Amino acid sequence: MSDIASKPLAVAIMGPTASGKTASALAIAARIPSEIISVDSALVYRGMDIGTAKPTRAELAAVPHHLIDIIDPLDSYSVAQFRKATLQLVDDIVARGKLPLLVGGTMLYFKGLADGLDDLPGADPALRAQLEDDAARIGWPAMHARLAALDPETAARLAPADAQRIQRALEICTLAGKPMSELLALRDKTELPFELLPLALEPSDRAVLHQRIERRFDIMLDEAADDNLITETQRLRRRGDLHPGLPSMRCVGYRQAWEYLDGAIDYKTMRETGIIATRQLAKRQLTWLRSMPDRVVVDCLGSDPTAEILAHVANQLG
Repeated sequence: MSDIASKPLAVAIMGPTASGKTASALAIAARIPSEIISVDSALVYRGMDIGTAKPTRAELAAVPHHLIDIIDPLDSYSVAQFRKATLQLVDDIVARGKLPLLVGGTMLYFKGLADGLDDLPGADPALRAQLEDDAARIGWPAMHARLAALDPETAARLAPADAQRIQRALEICTLAGKPMSELLALRDKTELPFELLPLALEPSDRAVLHQRIERRFDIMLDEAADDNLITETQRLRRRGDLHPGLPSMRCVGYRQAWEYLDGAIDYKTMRETGIIATRQLAKRQLTWLRSMPDRVVVDCLGSDPTAEILAHVANQLG
């Protein structure tokens, strides 16, 4: 790690869903003047609060938060947009004399920030339409198998139902004539204008994390609450301009709730598939984390992970 005297410090708090990232960030901010930059591809959407486990109003008011509620669910948000915004935000936060905390579980955003942007082929509407037609005929798991034959490394980190990313990876393979993973490997390492302390909240027992995920999903579905995931999804559907193919509606939880409201699955199946999808998301997040050799691992199931994170931050600040 380079001399922090020459660069300002920013702290990344990474981890799978339900690992306690928000609580740790708020604990740091309670002791060290900080501002939080969300590194979450779902929290950017307005009107999607329950299914994304968005920080509460009190939490948002306690510490300045950024990159939350910034776009409509009808729109999309890219890694390039995240990187540009984050670089500017870190600069602004440091100028205000505060510590930037980059908090979230969208590992593609962290990677895009640390490694810089790629020079991949742009979108090809005709090819995308063809891929959509193929998927409608044979299904996304079969498209995932097609990707595995062309680019096994990329396919290994994508779920068989991750339509958006499978489509993009197949598009790149076709347009570039080589695997996306190969193109990404050729990308030059970009040096950040700040020192990033990468702290990873990871479970020592995956089964306990799975229990946390199940409890959190059940809280989202709580029918006794004034609002829950189903009523929230109903509001989004009533707009009339959203559909299941949008990145926002593909978010874990909303996809299953939409299918339930369509009558495609019953309530029990919706709950079970939502929990399974969330566990699969956590597994992919942990796979991404293991590919980051410089990260500092903190057991999110330990006796006091927040205290351990604070100690690492304090040590880095000197």
